[in-house]
This record gives sequence, C-alpha cells and structure tokens, in this order.
Amino acid sequence: MTNSEFVFTGLANGVFTIWLDRPKANAFNREMIAATQAAFKQAGRDPQVRCVLLTAKGDIFSAGQDVGEVRQVEGESFRYHLLNTYNPLILQIRRLEKPVVAGINGSVAGAALGIVMACDLRIASEDARFIVGFLGIGLAMDSAVSLLLPALIGLGRAAEFAFTNAPITAQQALAWGLVNRLAPAEELLSQAAVWAADLARGPVGAFGLAKRDFNKAVLGNLEEVLDYEAHNQDIAGRGEEHKEGVRAFLDKHSPHYT
Repeated sequence: MTNSEFVFTGLANGVFTIWLDRPKANAFNREMIAATQAAFKQAGRDPQVRCVLLTAKGDIFSAGQDVGEVRQVEGESFRYHLLNTYNPLILQIRRLEKPVVAGINGSVAGAALGIVMACDLRIASEDARFIVGFLGIGLAMDSAVSLLLPALIGLGRAAEFAFTNAPITAQQALAWGLVNRLAPAEELLSQAAVWAADLARGPVGAFGLAKRDFNKAVLGNLEEVLDYEAHNQDIAGRGEEHKEGVRAFLDKHSPHYT
C-alpha cells in the first residue's frame, strides 16, 4: 500500500483501511488532503477493495483544516482552496461505488465533519464529539456540512449547533442519526473492522447501485452546494469576523465581534 507522511493505508479481508495520522489533532494540511484523495482513488481502482474504513490514530479523529496553514497561504482564495481540496474529496467519497465506513475516535470538527458525514456509515467511540466549528472563527460552512448535517439531524438542530459551536455528544449523535453505532473507545477499531469486513462480503455491486440511488434521491444537488459553499466561504474568508476569529483562536481567547 502507498503511504504518505500523514496518511497510511492497508488492505485485509477486502477492507481498505485509511488511517489519518498527523499529531496532535490530525488537522488537515495540503499534503494530508492530497494523500487522502490518493487513498480513495486507489480504493476505487483496486478490485480487491470491497469496502473502505476511514479512521485515525490518536485520541482525536480530526480537528478539520489546519488554521495555521490557511493563515500562511497568501493570495489564495478560499474558493480556489476548496475547489482543489475538500470539494473533490467529498465527491470522491460519495461517488465511490463501494461502502465507506467512518470509525470516529474522539472529536471531529469543521471540514472533517463533512468528510465523515460523506461516508455511508459511521461508528463512533462513546466519548466522540462533533463540532461544526466554522462559525466559531467567523467562517461559513464548507465540505458539504451545510447539506449533510441538516439531512442527518434536521435543520433546526443543525442551525443551533452551527451558530453556538457547541459539541454534539456521541449519545446525541446516535439518537439523532448522525452516527449509526457507538462503541467503547478501546473497542472502536475492532468493531469498525468487523462491520467493514461484513460489508466486504456482501453484494458490493448492488451496494454501489444503491449508493447511486441515495445520491440521486437525497444528494442530487451535492456538487452545486459544494460550489455555493466555496463562493460564500470566499466572502467570509475576506471578512473582519474571520480575521478576528482566527486571531482569537490562535491566541486562545474569546473573539470580540462588532
């Protein structure tokens, strides 16, 4: 299996496992996003791969985009960034005609929330937390969060947790349909692997057709939404609220919006 510095893969029993590994919070930088895209591309091309399991090393699944890296990229619009990073990754996951299971250890936020929601099935540790994150630093939503979160938990709940930036607990996530199953933290990976192996023994061709049906019936406007999110994120990224939000985040104090 091809690996990068921050993404590792392995194949066993028809299950192609992708591990995110960028200490300490598995925050995505360009290299990590590109490596994740490459891993999903490999999964799509390899006929031995019958199911994909996406998980992460450490105590945090992913904090989303590395805020420090965004601050360092001069002259690049948020729209350009999204069109080359998260948007194609989200589409890859949805268009992969094989089941994709997310094994969610610990917290997940921002763009990473969009990534796990794009997966077909989700099993989370009992101490997992789900944080929208974007509005906490003066940004709009991206990575299909504006579409997938209301689709899974309802518009009212999605608006509340987007606006307040409060965490959704694992128990709330299970009750509301954000995740399918919970597992004790120490059993998460083993239970996720068993579930993925069961799926890999199933009619993967029919799974792929069912996934096409779901995409058409529920997510028919996914590509359009991703593009519109990128447009709005560009507006938010140039605003004073985002500048203040990033300053407060990096300096570890509460933002002061006026």
